[in-house]
Amino acid sequence: MTIASLLSQSHRPERVIVVADNCTDSTVTLARQAGVEVFESVNNTKKKAGALNQALKWLLPGQRDNDVVMVMDADTSLDDGFLETAVSRLTNDRALMAVGGLFYGEEGHGIIGQFQRNEYIRYSREIGRRRGRVFVLTGTASIFRPRALRTVAESRGESIPGIHGDVYDTASLTEDNELTIALKSLGGLMISPMQCTVVTELMPNFRTLLAQRLRWQRGALENLGAYGATPQTLRYWAQQFGIGYGVIALSAYLLLILLMMLSLDNWVWFPFWLGIGIVFSIERVMTAWKGGWRARVLAATLFPELFFDMFLNVIYVKGIIDISLGRQAKWKHLNHSQASGSSKAA
Repeated sequence: MTIASLLSQSHRPERVIVVADNCTDSTVTLARQAGVEVFESVNNTKKKAGALNQALKWLLPGQRDNDVVMVMDADTSLDDGFLETAVSRLTNDRALMAVGGLFYGEEGHGIIGQFQRNEYIRYSREIGRRRGRVFVLTGTASIFRPRALRTVAESRGESIPGIHGDVYDTASLTEDNELTIALKSLGGLMISPMQCTVVTELMPNFRTLLAQRLRWQRGALENLGAYGATPQTLRYWAQQFGIGYGVIALSAYLLLILLMMLSLDNWVWFPFWLGIGIVFSIERVMTAWKGGWRARVLAATLFPELFFDMFLNVIYVKGIIDISLGRQAKWKHLNHSQASGSSKAA
């Protein structure tokens, strides 16, 4: 599906390269049968970032400054028009260094899938309200000018963290978030247009979701620790403090409801708090409206999503505790019978 979505774009890519990293399945054979190039990593022990660094060191020397390179995940499909919009933006604005995608969740996986789809819909809506200002150049699909990637590689170990010559910092758990901060720290301009959308994989159960989100959370915190407090990272620091405040507020709210239920012999409706609850429910439904009736029903029921938010808050707290105790983080990914250990770049 990933390759098919690339080849069916209204602006067809000139080259499609599958980066096969420690594959134990038929990824290489299937990619070549689809008519695309394959780059196989050599002795890579640095996960996705290490494989992409090898591929980019091979690819970038042959790219001109105003060419474009897209990096995307193997579990993602581009919506039609993605490349046309991104290339148009880069062509019309020579100062623009990168274009990021907005991601939506695939269908399926029951209520846990719907939780994630609603979450992604609200994230995309937030980016739209920010007029495309990038928060993260998502690893699902983002496009870069080669000179932006070359500048990052040349600046590693000097003005930004990492090993000199590497585009991606292999010490980071969230290489896409780290690369975004790196580019912003170097003055790079970027945007996430609402027309650049992709459909990406969802975690099928709470165990895999826990592993994914803990990696995201720890990666975000560790990236901020590596860069410190700078004008480019202030918004990211503010987001983390906002999440921390949300943890306290939601926990207190749910605890208050529980205490009230336990202390009352008969339920009493308080008009003020009932009104607040209705307004909050309307907001949840409207922000998930684009996801269809299932998204709206889940949002309207309110409490399931509140408990999902609490699940994410627990992950946030665990991430802070793990970092404070010096626990080593592990990269975990979802295994597939037909696509293990591969990523794709176009």
